[in-house]
Amino acid sequence: MQKTYYDPADLRKFGSITEWSEELGNKFFEYYGKVFEEGALSAREKSLIALAVSHVVHCPYCIDAYTKDGLQRGITKEEMMEAVHAGAAIQSGATLVHGVQMMNKYNKLSM
Repeated sequence: MQKTYYDPADLRKFGSITEWSEELGNKFFEYYGKVFEEGALSAREKSLIALAVSHVVHCPYCIDAYTKDGLQRGITKEEMMEAVHAGAAIQSGATLVHGVQMMNKYNKLSM
Protein backbone atom coordinates (compact mmCIF):
# COMPACT_ATOMS: atom_id res chain seq x y z
CA MET A 1 0.00 0.00 0.00
CA GLN A 2 1.38 3.35 -1.06
CA LYS A 3 1.36 6.03 1.63
CA THR A 4 0.85 9.65 0.71
CA TYR A 5 0.49 12.83 2.71
CA TYR A 6 -3.06 13.16 1.42
CA ASP A 7 -5.25 10.21 2.29
CA PRO A 8 -7.74 9.65 -0.56
CA ALA A 9 -10.21 8.32 2.01
CA ASP A 10 -10.39 11.81 3.53
CA LEU A 11 -12.35 13.04 0.51
CA ARG A 12 -15.30 10.97 1.71
CA LYS A 13 -15.06 12.79 5.06
CA PHE A 14 -15.44 16.24 3.52
CA GLY A 15 -19.05 16.52 4.65
CA SER A 16 -17.93 16.20 8.25
CA ILE A 17 -16.49 19.72 8.23
CA THR A 18 -19.94 20.85 9.38
CA GLU A 19 -19.37 19.11 12.72
CA TRP A 20 -17.10 21.86 14.04
CA SER A 21 -18.94 24.77 12.44
CA GLU A 22 -22.40 23.64 11.43
CA GLU A 23 -23.78 26.97 10.23
CA LEU A 24 -20.80 27.90 8.06
CA GLY A 25 -20.32 24.35 6.80
CA ASN A 26 -23.96 24.10 5.77
CA LYS A 27 -23.83 27.48 4.06
CA PHE A 28 -20.74 26.40 2.14
CA PHE A 29 -22.34 23.17 0.95
CA GLU A 30 -25.52 25.00 -0.03
CA TYR A 31 -23.46 27.48 -2.07
CA TYR A 32 -21.29 24.71 -3.54
CA GLY A 33 -24.37 22.77 -4.63
CA LYS A 34 -25.93 25.83 -6.27
CA VAL A 35 -22.74 26.66 -8.16
CA PHE A 36 -22.68 23.24 -9.82
CA GLU A 37 -26.35 23.20 -10.85
CA GLU A 38 -27.22 23.55 -14.52
CA GLY A 39 -27.25 27.20 -15.52
CA ALA A 40 -25.74 29.26 -18.30
CA LEU A 41 -23.02 26.61 -18.18
CA SER A 42 -23.87 22.93 -18.20
CA ALA A 43 -22.90 20.73 -15.26
CA ARG A 44 -20.49 19.02 -17.66
CA GLU A 45 -18.78 22.32 -18.52
CA LYS A 46 -18.58 23.26 -14.84
CA SER A 47 -17.02 19.90 -14.05
CA LEU A 48 -14.33 20.49 -16.67
CA ILE A 49 -13.64 23.98 -15.30
CA ALA A 50 -13.47 22.55 -11.78
CA LEU A 51 -10.95 19.95 -12.93
CA ALA A 52 -8.71 22.62 -14.46
CA VAL A 53 -8.95 24.85 -11.37
CA SER A 54 -8.25 21.82 -9.16
CA HIS A 55 -4.89 21.46 -10.85
CA VAL A 56 -4.08 25.18 -10.64
CA VAL A 57 -4.79 25.26 -6.88
CA HIS A 58 -3.03 21.90 -6.39
CA CYS A 59 -5.92 20.12 -4.66
CA PRO A 60 -5.44 16.34 -4.93
CA TYR A 61 -8.89 15.69 -3.46
CA CYS A 62 -10.50 17.94 -6.05
CA ILE A 63 -8.49 16.36 -8.86
CA ASP A 64 -9.74 12.92 -7.80
CA ALA A 65 -13.32 14.13 -7.40
CA TYR A 66 -13.55 16.00 -10.70
CA THR A 67 -11.71 13.36 -12.69
CA LYS A 68 -14.33 10.88 -11.50
CA ASP A 69 -17.16 13.38 -12.06
CA GLY A 70 -15.87 14.15 -15.54
CA LEU A 71 -15.74 10.47 -16.46
CA GLN A 72 -19.33 10.09 -15.28
CA ARG A 73 -20.32 13.06 -17.45
CA GLY A 74 -18.62 11.66 -20.54
CA ILE A 75 -15.65 14.00 -20.56
CA THR A 76 -12.83 12.39 -22.51
CA LYS A 77 -9.23 12.11 -21.35
CA GLU A 78 -8.25 14.46 -24.18
CA GLU A 79 -10.74 17.10 -23.02
CA MET A 80 -9.52 16.71 -19.44
CA MET A 81 -5.87 17.14 -20.43
CA GLU A 82 -6.67 20.12 -22.63
CA ALA A 83 -8.46 21.73 -19.68
CA VAL A 84 -5.44 21.05 -17.46
CA HIS A 85 -3.19 22.72 -20.05
CA ALA A 86 -5.53 25.72 -20.23
CA GLY A 87 -5.31 26.08 -16.45
CA ALA A 88 -1.54 25.67 -16.54
CA ALA A 89 -1.23 28.33 -19.25
CA ILE A 90 -3.22 30.82 -17.18
CA GLN A 91 -1.19 30.03 -14.06
CA SER A 92 2.06 30.41 -16.00
CA GLY A 93 0.93 33.68 -17.53
CA ALA A 94 -0.13 35.01 -14.15
CA THR A 95 3.28 34.16 -12.75
CA LEU A 96 5.15 35.71 -15.68
CA VAL A 97 3.08 38.91 -15.80
CA HIS A 98 4.21 39.56 -12.23
CA GLY A 99 7.65 39.84 -13.77
CA VAL A 100 6.57 43.30 -14.97
CA GLN A 101 6.23 44.32 -11.32
CA MET A 102 9.76 43.06 -10.66
CA MET A 103 11.06 44.90 -13.75
CA ASN A 104 9.37 48.14 -12.65
CA LYS A 105 10.79 47.83 -9.14
CA TYR A 106 14.27 47.01 -10.46
CA ASN A 107 14.22 50.01 -12.81
CA LYS A 108 13.08 52.31 -10.02
CA LEU A 109 15.70 51.09 -7.54
CA SER A 110 18.59 51.03 -10.01
CA MET A 111 18.21 54.64 -11.16
